[in-house]
Parts: sequence; structure tokens; C-alpha cells
Amino acid sequence: MVVLEARGLKKSFGVLEVLKGVDLTLARGECLVLVGPSGSGKSTLLRCLNLLEAVDSGRILFAGEEITNAGRRAPEIRRRIGMVFQNFELFSHLSALDNIALAPRRVKKEPPARARARAQALLEKVHLPDKADAFPDELSGGQQQRVAIARALAMEPALMLFDEPTSALDPETVGEVLQVMQELSEEGMTSIVVTHEMGFARRAAHRVMFMEAGEAIHEACSADFFGPGVPERVARFLGRIAA
Repeated sequence: MVVLEARGLKKSFGVLEVLKGVDLTLARGECLVLVGPSGSGKSTLLRCLNLLEAVDSGRILFAGEEITNAGRRAPEIRRRIGMVFQNFELFSHLSALDNIALAPRRVKKEPPARARARAQALLEKVHLPDKADAFPDELSGGQQQRVAIARALAMEPALMLFDEPTSALDPETVGEVLQVMQELSEEGMTSIVVTHEMGFARRAAHRVMFMEAGEAIHEACSADFFGPGVPERVARFLGRIAA
């Protein structure tokens, strides 16, 4: 089943054309990793897919439904699409458990006990079972990002979007976040990940898409993307990342 489909997405900010007709298709259970140099449009693409930015032209279909011009329905649609940003954006006055339980209680009207029980289960899922009562300033960056992932999962999304989730982390904590994301991929979570972590792309991605200057110029399954015979521009990019 196709969960997400984008056709000919274009987006400009003033005279700067950021997306130049991007296409993608994502099936249920797939992990698609977007790679490419900074400024290639990867994060803008995610924001358009999550209706945080309006496209100038093109179509977006989510679970078979046209959502390109969702208007007032955009918040309802975003409840089914979890997004994890570079910055954790946790509520500093709430514990880890309460950060996770807040949206199910407020948006889905779940009973407090049920929301908290699910939040505890999600803390265990992201390997933080003993941090329920910890506040964000008592957690490392990697721990905060894992709480942010659990918070997104609490809404039981059909699709997860990750926008460079490890870029703001200390190198020592990157691995723990990538481990959780890889486990989600292995469990069949449908996801799109923007990252410069090529090891994660090799291990967790079903497909990898290379973007440059607002265009998707190469896409392949993970084994082929990192194998011989890729386009010269992609090979140069991978060589620089590896170096």
C-alpha cells in the first residue's frame, strides 16, 4: 500500500527556487533516507509533506487522499504524521513522561492513566524507562531527542518524518538516537529521514534518494546506492562524507 505520494512538488522563497518538481512514492513499512549537500531542499521537502509549508505547485497524496491544499484540515492530517526536528522542542516545565502523554490527553482525549501508561511504554521503547520523572534539563541531548521521538510516536502516526535528528547532538549521543530509529525501521515504521549519517542509511534505509539544488537526481535501494556504478556526482558526495 502506498502511504505517501508526491508529484512535481515546486516551492520557492522569493526568487530562490528550493524545490524544482520533486517526485517520490513511499510504501507502508518503507524507510526512505534523503541525502545531499546542505541547501538541496531536503528539509523544505519534509516541511511541505507535513503541510508546514504550502507548495507552489504539485500534488501530495497521503493514504490515497489528496492533501495538497488541506486548508483547515491540515492540523488533523498532521496528527497522523509524526515529525522529529533537529531541536528537541520539549516543554521544559514537564517531565519526560508528561511531555509524551500531553498530546494524547489534549488532542485524542485519552484518559490520563491510559496516556501515562502508554508514555511509560514508549519510554521503554526508546530505552529510557528510568527517565519518566526527569525534566529536559536533566537529560542529555540524545536522551531529549529520544523523548521527542517517543512523543511523536504517542500519537500513533501512520508516517514518521525525521529532519536531521542527530545534527544538534554531541557525537557521543548520536548512536543511541540512530539505534532507536533503526529499530523503528526494522519494526516496519513508515518513515522519511533526512540525515548525513551514511552508516544509518546503509543499515536502515530501504531506499536512498540523493537531492541537489532542489531536485531528486538519483534514487536506489540502499545496496545499490552504496554500491558501484552510481552517478559520478553521487560518488563524489559519498566520498566526501566518508572522508
